[in-house]
Amino acid sequence: MPEPPPVTDSLNLRMFVGTWNVGGKSPHEGLNIRDWLSSPAPADIYVLGFQEIVPLNAGNVLGAEDNGPAAKWLSLIREALNSDQSDEELARCYSDATEESSPSSLQLEQQASLKPRTSFTDLLSMEDELGEEDFERLLNLNSNSSEEGSPSPTYMSGSPARQHFCLAASKQMVGLFLCVWVRTDLYKHISNLKVSCVGCGIMGYLGNKGSVSISMTLHQKTFCFVCTHLTSGEKEGDEIRRNSDVAEILKRTKFSRSFRDLRQPFHPENILDHNKVIWLGDLNYRLAPGCVDTHELLKKNNWQALLEKDQLRIEQRAGRVFSGWEEGRICFAPTYKYLADSDDYVVQTSNSKEKRRIPAWCDRILWKGEGLKQVWYSRGECRFSDHRPVYSLFSVHINLANKLIPTAISCPPRFSSKSALSSACGAKVQAEELLVIPGHKAG
Repeated sequence: MPEPPPVTDSLNLRMFVGTWNVGGKSPHEGLNIRDWLSSPAPADIYVLGFQEIVPLNAGNVLGAEDNGPAAKWLSLIREALNSDQSDEELARCYSDATEESSPSSLQLEQQASLKPRTSFTDLLSMEDELGEEDFERLLNLNSNSSEEGSPSPTYMSGSPARQHFCLAASKQMVGLFLCVWVRTDLYKHISNLKVSCVGCGIMGYLGNKGSVSISMTLHQKTFCFVCTHLTSGEKEGDEIRRNSDVAEILKRTKFSRSFRDLRQPFHPENILDHNKVIWLGDLNYRLAPGCVDTHELLKKNNWQALLEKDQLRIEQRAGRVFSGWEEGRICFAPTYKYLADSDDYVVQTSNSKEKRRIPAWCDRILWKGEGLKQVWYSRGECRFSDHRPVYSLFSVHINLANKLIPTAISCPPRFSSKSALSSACGAKVQAEELLVIPGHKAG
């Protein structure tokens, strides 16, 4: 029997990564999260991490896990990613993009029409040459590739094509919650889904602080997503405890081998074994004490001057945490701490009963590994909690050279309705957890 031909192509996917500390509040019906999930271009993969989806009280930390809020968040996300309204919003985006008539816009449209299938990699190479608005516009105009594994076909033939997303994996530990959503046509290429939880909270191991990590393989490339909530506090020395949390998570996160893994040529056992790693969450790093002109810099929106006092950047430059990791340029306001349902920081209101926290960039997204390029790094403006959500859009390059085409592929269920969509993509992670081989070490 002849061997299947090798594939010598590569994929360029888009991955949306979002993190949000929701302050112990369960989402109400009708909460609009579409603004948070929007980005310069639609994604193929959505990685969404939450902190404090339940209040971090003794009952939730020590008692049975309350997964009611997680189910509500999943329902909201599913609706936002797959609803008809999302399609209508995309159509409006297309209409707005094609009706603008400024000289630079016309030039971009002509460029797009000359190269209607410009690759996402080529677009990224133009990022430094164009302004932010023009780059975003060109990105949208050229998002029209329809090949499997390529960026989803969103702006084609005058209107966006419909894409469905299904839940690939999710995991909760007390208030931490991480979920991964993928285009349904990509789902069949995902394997080896595993989870690992590390508690770093009370007594050093309870789950009020710590991490939830998901490991997966996509087209034989390994991905790890690490959602964390690190030690809080803005006293001098608290940053050292946060550094210690990071070290503990890197050391204690383990992905055990299962029976079906014995046939796999390589299985990552820890975070840094993976080809591509995303670290997201409420890292809780604050502004270093002694920044006397904080209020003036806030009034002037002088983020770069404030970021010189950012503890995460100080600790990273000193080599004490996240050595070799990358983070994009921050061009948005501090994400914490806001008054409830307000655009005012707590520190700006003299009569507030809230703790007078200095505003800080607590909510961050970092990455490590080849083939990842950040395209966008920003924050949302939903007033639901005392944190603002943060999101990033990544270009993900996957080299398929010398990969053999499988002779048989298990496909996800076909979707005939929204009810079918809501029950799609069974819990692979839970199945893998039941097949752990005690004491087995990778060769």
